[in-house]
Amino acid sequence: MKKIFIVTGEPSGDKLATTVISKLKKINPNIEFLCVGGAHLSSLGIRSIFDLKEITYLGFTSVLFNIFKIRNRINKTVEEIIKFNPDILFTVDSPDFTLRVAERVKKINNDIKTIHYVAPQVWIWRESRVKKFKEFIDHILLLFNFETKYFDKEKIPNTFVGHPLLEENKRSKIDLSSFINKDKKIISIFAGSRKSETNVLLPILCNFISLMNKKFNDRIFVFHATDENRELIVNFLKKNSLKNSQVISDENIKFQILSNSVFAVAKSGTVSLEICNANIPSIIIYKINMINYWIMKFLVKVKFANIINIINNKEVIPELLQGECNAKEIFNSVNYLLAHPDLLNSQLENIKKTLKNIKSKTSSTEKVSTILSQYL
Repeated sequence: MKKIFIVTGEPSGDKLATTVISKLKKINPNIEFLCVGGAHLSSLGIRSIFDLKEITYLGFTSVLFNIFKIRNRINKTVEEIIKFNPDILFTVDSPDFTLRVAERVKKINNDIKTIHYVAPQVWIWRESRVKKFKEFIDHILLLFNFETKYFDKEKIPNTFVGHPLLEENKRSKIDLSSFINKDKKIISIFAGSRKSETNVLLPILCNFISLMNKKFNDRIFVFHATDENRELIVNFLKKNSLKNSQVISDENIKFQILSNSVFAVAKSGTVSLEICNANIPSIIIYKINMINYWIMKFLVKVKFANIINIINNKEVIPELLQGECNAKEIFNSVNYLLAHPDLLNSQLENIKKTLKNIKSKTSSTEKVSTILSQYL
């Protein structure tokens, strides 16, 4: 029986890996899996060697403070992979963890094929990393077509597969009347998948909702949570007795809620593409500690945090970062945009054009699962 070991580093990677593996299981049901993953891979019956929360850290300083724990988890992961002896090591996103594992594994057993999904953002910072990748990566799978030039240059086998969040997913419709009062306008809230970022953004977002509740009584604010941080958000909302707010973690309900939203406020990250694909206007927020911010400021090569803005080299989707990421600024921005439908339409039109240029013409998950099959 063929074997695949999957390594993810955070919930978004766990989710991406699951879409691929569920497709691969249909193509070839005779594959044995083991992983470093979370709730999504667990739902496919794949055992994780330890809890994903043990390696999910945000920012440079958080990593430094947990460096020995992370090193221990890398050592444990490498040890388990060598013991499992898979045909493929499938690493997904989180390069500072997953690619360190891949590099170590390749040095010990060169026969294990290493396939990495979601290229490190070398077009934002540390482009020099690409030269090193060819020493231990057999194939890299790219979300965006403009990334190919960086890997072609170093003759690293690569395939543009597209972003799975941009695929048209057919889902069964859910009646939301038991969740949401039909007279309420939904504003979707995304506070991040990592506990560390959720802890930073929750107080800000709750103060924003309080300001909104003073002005409107026809809005409801729905937090889209991972299974891992659902309880954290629920407890915080209870503690602050926040009205007109709910928390959901079921993927189908999330999709329906987002599709029926009038607006979204989202932490910068991959979820923004999901919002864009649902044709919902939004703003992007992000806040980290000042040390991490100045390190990033020094290293990054781009002006914006959001991929749509980076591609267009202009602020298509408003970004409220660092000092601007506060309840009052979010309140002012959301109110201003909702009061100006022409600005919302302009945002959505620009997004539509951008997505048309970066979408793959075939199914991303289909491509990735086919490539994995070819290496078995």
